[in-house]
Amino acid sequence: MKSLPHLNTAAADLLDMSDAERIERVRSARWIGYPRAKEVLAKLEDLLIYPKSHRMPNLLIVGDTNNGKTMLVRRFCSLHPSHDNPDGNGIQVPVLFIQAPPVPDEGRFYNAILELLFAPYKPSDRVDKKQFQVIRLLRYVNIKMLIIDEIHHILAGNLNKQKAFLNVIKYLGNELQIPIVGVGTKDAFRAIQTDSQLANRFEPAAMSRWKFETNFLRLLASFEKMLPLKYPSVLHETTLATILFSMSEGYIGELSKVLTEAAVHSIQSGKEKIDKETLEALVWVAPSKRRLQPEGVVR
Repeated sequence: MKSLPHLNTAAADLLDMSDAERIERVRSARWIGYPRAKEVLAKLEDLLIYPKSHRMPNLLIVGDTNNGKTMLVRRFCSLHPSHDNPDGNGIQVPVLFIQAPPVPDEGRFYNAILELLFAPYKPSDRVDKKQFQVIRLLRYVNIKMLIIDEIHHILAGNLNKQKAFLNVIKYLGNELQIPIVGVGTKDAFRAIQTDSQLANRFEPAAMSRWKFETNFLRLLASFEKMLPLKYPSVLHETTLATILFSMSEGYIGELSKVLTEAAVHSIQSGKEKIDKETLEALVWVAPSKRRLQPEGVVR
């Protein structure tokens, strides 16, 4: 294939596919290693190899909804997948990624861990029995890090339930001597602060909204390299970049959605590039306006 400077090698190879196949690839999840994401990934890597101690450091990744937090930790998990242990008795799970229950409930939290590990259990079992089973299993799979997504759900319970759930997190960290990573909105920071011991152990790592500056333009250039379109869009050009920033309002998740829809539209229309007219043709409502609309209203 001829050289296509606006695409990376993987995206250029996709141009040989049918339109339907390319659209499927465009809609698939993609990872872009922008500077802040690389910084947080480096922190996670450091925690993963931290020597065991009775006071393990933890990390709290906080940011607005749809700003790349979950994608980042999923990327980290993909770099440290579960694997067979030919020289041992069972599978090894270096990193366990779990979502906090909708309300701070110790039993439901243990249930979720047991289900992820495909362990048989009875929902009606006493909490202390589930706790013993979870600790034993996590030791058996040689866990090195526990990541809890949506940790701000702690605030959905009353103060007693919040304290009980925070004690569970503290207990797991102390008993297993592993770092715990919390992921959530800015409310997660407030939730952790209710326990002074945990607050001292959790280092906050903010995933801030993007500003209209050089790094945002570089992000657009990176996105363009990954979208299998035949012609260059020059997304980082001032006019397009300004429109995209306005549509996404600085949220990387929103930007990814906009560019995905625009790329699909450009393939279906045969234009094969994203331009001002393509973006204007999208049925799109900015996040701030979307939250103010009644349910079911598009515009």
